[in-house]
Amino acid sequence: MTTLENRPGTALLVIDVQNGVVAGAHQRDAVVANIAVLVGRARQEKVPVVWVQHSGAELPKGSDNWRYVPELPRGAGEPLVEKEYGDSFEDTNLESVLADLKVGRLVVAGAQTDGCVRATLHGAFTRGYDAILVADAHTTEDLTEWGAPPPAQVISHTNLYWNFQTAPGREAGTVTTEEVNFA
Repeated sequence: MTTLENRPGTALLVIDVQNGVVAGAHQRDAVVANIAVLVGRARQEKVPVVWVQHSGAELPKGSDNWRYVPELPRGAGEPLVEKEYGDSFEDTNLESVLADLKVGRLVVAGAQTDGCVRATLHGAFTRGYDAILVADAHTTEDLTEWGAPPPAQVISHTNLYWNFQTAPGREAGTVTTEEVNFA
């Protein structure tokens, strides 16, 4: 249903599951395990897996914090998009990577729910992509000290509002890891 012409494909977009991003994340191990299941299924079904990796002051390139968690090794030939902003499309080559793969539908997982995941979902949707959030495959850290709700509420609220996101000619919504359909 994407509004992008000649882009019938689906890709799994894995956002920022890096050591320094998920070290203190809510239900880190369960979320990483769900993402590993999604990656395995995508590879088995010949669906592209596109990795996004953030860098910045707290995640300097090449540092241990910047590296992806060891449970999620990138496969040979799987694209890596490096970014410096929340929206994975902003000032990156993500759009050209997806265009080359003829992808118009994204299945999204990763971290952080209230930052890069949310920004990328909105960025994708406004650019014409179908954007499906995997409800049990994204997480965030506890930012209550700065006035944010507890992580479980942030995740729950994001799942709630994304499930009701609408726009002409595009599909949004949430599914669980078990319910993901890459077709």
